Amino acid sequence: MNQVELTTTQRDLLLRGLNFVRSSIKLSIGPSRIPDEQRSEQLEAIETLEQQLREDLASQPSANFS
Repeated sequence: MNQVELTTTQRDLLLRGLNFVRSSIKLSIGPSRIPDEQRSEQLEAIETLEQQLREDLASQPSANFS
């Protein structure tokens, strides 16, 4: 496990990026679409990472939730 210190702004940016990645995975169609099981695993991993980042943000008194 790696630990990375991020500013609130960096975490916000990362969370927004995760939303784009999630949308890309959900909306992929045609030959580029990965198998459903793999898609589910990737979406679950994104959700877990997002939750960890949000929990970390919530634990900081100066967190900005915009």
